[in-house]
Amino acid sequence: MTELWDLLVGPFVEFGFMRRALAGCLALSLGAAPVGVFLLLRRMSLTGDAMAHAILPGAAISYMIAGLSLPAMTAGGIISGLLVAMASTLVARSGRQSEDSSLAAFYLMSLSLGVVIVSTYGNQVDLLHVLFGSVLALDDDTLLLIGVISSITLLGLAVLYRPLVLECVDANLLPRRRAWGSVAHFGFMGLLVINLVAGFHALGTLMSIGLMVLPAAAARFWARTVNAMLVLSALLALVAGVAGLLLSYYFEWPTGPTIVLTLGLLYCVSLLLAPAGLLRRKNRPRRHYET
Repeated sequence: MTELWDLLVGPFVEFGFMRRALAGCLALSLGAAPVGVFLLLRRMSLTGDAMAHAILPGAAISYMIAGLSLPAMTAGGIISGLLVAMASTLVARSGRQSEDSSLAAFYLMSLSLGVVIVSTYGNQVDLLHVLFGSVLALDDDTLLLIGVISSITLLGLAVLYRPLVLECVDANLLPRRRAWGSVAHFGFMGLLVINLVAGFHALGTLMSIGLMVLPAAAARFWARTVNAMLVLSALLALVAGVAGLLLSYYFEWPTGPTIVLTLGLLYCVSLLLAPAGLLRRKNRPRRHYET
C-alpha cells in the first residue's frame, strides 16, 4: 500500500513543477471542461477545434514582438480568436456563406499565418512550445492567469446558463428574445476563446481543444442531465490530467499529448461500457413513449 501511495503521490510531493502542473490541470478542468459540454451540446465541437488554431497568429505576432511574454501572448491570442469568431459570424449572418464554411476559411488562414511567423522568427523549440505547450513548465504567473480565466468562466456560465441550455434544446427558442440570443452566442464564444488561450499556455494550440471536447463527449455517455454532464466532465478531465502527468513523469512521454491521449482512452471506455455505450445499450430494454 505504501509503494502504491509513493507511486501515485510521490512525484507531486517531491517536485514543485509537478505540483504546479497539477494545479494547472485542476484549474483547466474546472473551466475548460464545462465549456466543452455546451460546445458538444450545441454541436460546435469542430468549431472549437477551428478556434483553437485561430488564436495562433495573435500569439505568434506577440511572440515576434515580445518573445515568450505571458501578457503579450495572452492578449494576442484573445484578440486573434475574437477577430476570427466575429468575422466568421458576420459573414454567416450576411447570408453569403454558412458559418462553418467561413470559420474554416478564416481558421486555415490564421493557422498558416501563425506557423509561418513562428517558423520564421523563432526556432524549432519555440514552435514545439507554441503547438504542444509545456504544462510541466508552468510558473506562478501562468497559474494565476489560468485560475483567473477559470473563475471568469464559471461566473460567465452561471450567468449564461439558462439561455445556453435553451439554445441546446432548440436553437429556435432564443431568437424570439434577440438580445439574449446575441449575448449568449457572443458571450459563449468569448468564454471559448479565453479558455483556449488558457489551454494554449499549458497544452499548446493543437492539444488545448482536447481538454474541452473529450471529457464532455465521455460524460455524455454516463450522464442524462446537463448538470451531471458539467460535473462529470470536470472530474474526468482532472482524472486524465493526473494520470497523464504520472505517465509522462514515469515514461518520459510528452505531457500535453499524454493527457489528451488519456482523455481519449476514457472516451473509448465510456463509448463501450457506459449505460448509453455500444455494449450495454444493446442489452438495455428500450423505453416506450406513454400518453
